Amino acid sequence: MAVTVKFFASVREALGASSETLELPAGVGTVGDLRAHLAARGEVWQQALGNPALRMACNQVMCGADAALADGAEVAFFPPVTGG
Repeated sequence: MAVTVKFFASVREALGASSETLELPAGVGTVGDLRAHLAARGEVWQQALGNPALRMACNQVMCGADAALADGAEVAFFPPVTGG
């Protein structure tokens, strides 16, 4: 199963990438699984994706870690938005 992953704002800056397409290994079936899979790449990835307030979307709909992934899905990770 292949998905497109997009990174926004400080997550994009920390990782030095705005998006990537990747083939998921067996066992990565939810947005939370994908987040953990990416965080396992190393310390920079852990820091960028480890914030408990990190926002996630699947196919442009806000979601939780338990959202199921399908082939061709677009997943986005971005920090919480503050305003004032």
